[in-house]
Amino acid sequence: MVDSVRLIRSEELSDVAEYAYAATAPKDARLIFLAGSCPLDGAGETVAVGDYAGQAAACVRTMKGALAAAGATLTDVISTRVLVASSEQADLVAAWEVVRDAFGAHDVPSTLLGVTVLGYDDQLVEIEAVAAVVD
Repeated sequence: MVDSVRLIRSEELSDVAEYAYAATAPKDARLIFLAGSCPLDGAGETVAVGDYAGQAAACVRTMKGALAAAGATLTDVISTRVLVASSEQADLVAAWEVVRDAFGAHDVPSTLLGVTVLGYDDQLVEIEAVAAVVD
């Protein structure tokens, strides 16, 4: 299988960030734009209520399912945006650590945002992603 995503790092930029600063996909790649992955169970109920890390893990599971349905995996993801309903940096970090660990060495460019509210009752975390695959 051909790796579609190439992660880009720069020696001119800080190495403190736990992700690549940019990523590219080949010109013949098929892009997959995922809806925000939410911490919902099969019945549409929010899981891990009150638990930022637990909801981030549920979002990763949802994202993996959506990727699989599109013929992709986490290693095909080219970027993410992690939304956390909190103004506390510790809550954002708790969610981010789960997402970062899920991606492992495939540390795609990511944005971590604190937001005021998300769409479902008791929802604290949502993950948006774009993937690229070569068919």
